[in-house]
Amino acid sequence: MTRSPLALHRRAITVTAYEEDGAEIHVEAELCDERPWEEPPGGVVHRMVLAVRVRLADMVVVAADAEMRGFPHAECPLIAPAFGDLVGLSVAAGYNRAIQERFRGVSGCSHLYELTRALGPAVVQAAMSVNARQRAAGDLGDDPRTSAAVLNSCHIWAPDGAGLRKLDAGWRPGTGPRPVPELSTFERPTGP
Repeated sequence: MTRSPLALHRRAITVTAYEEDGAEIHVEAELCDERPWEEPPGGVVHRMVLAVRVRLADMVVVAADAEMRGFPHAECPLIAPAFGDLVGLSVAAGYNRAIQERFRGVSGCSHLYELTRALGPAVVQAAMSVNARQRAAGDLGDDPRTSAAVLNSCHIWAPDGAGLRKLDAGWRPGTGPRPVPELSTFERPTGP
């Protein structure tokens, strides 16, 4: 497939998480839309940041702040305070439905809404990273299923999927190479 050498549009979304005091994580998501063809090159159309603090014990948002750093209309920033309504939402259960009800369409900003969508899975991954770090330091119990917070999130973590079967066969998250080897590597042969 061929394409034009000049891009019309470029969108970048980055999400960065930080552990805070062992009980919470601070997560910042940024969206940047550029038009590479504009003069001067790379004209920024949208640049928004959404920051949340999430309590790890129950995965509930305890603080939220939206900021518009680049936007096309003077009125755009007026909607940013509405994203404070993320406070109290669990990113573990019902998150997608809740953000659709609160921020989709004319109730929000399509770009900040995209950041709320990106935050949910990133927060879950960050929580898993906290667990992995605690496990590596010997601060997490021996139950490997503490890593299974992603149960039912994809085919690997289906109730009968390879992830749980690997755990049951002795695999310990955070050990070994990536990608984690096939299930057969961990299964022990049965019989004489």
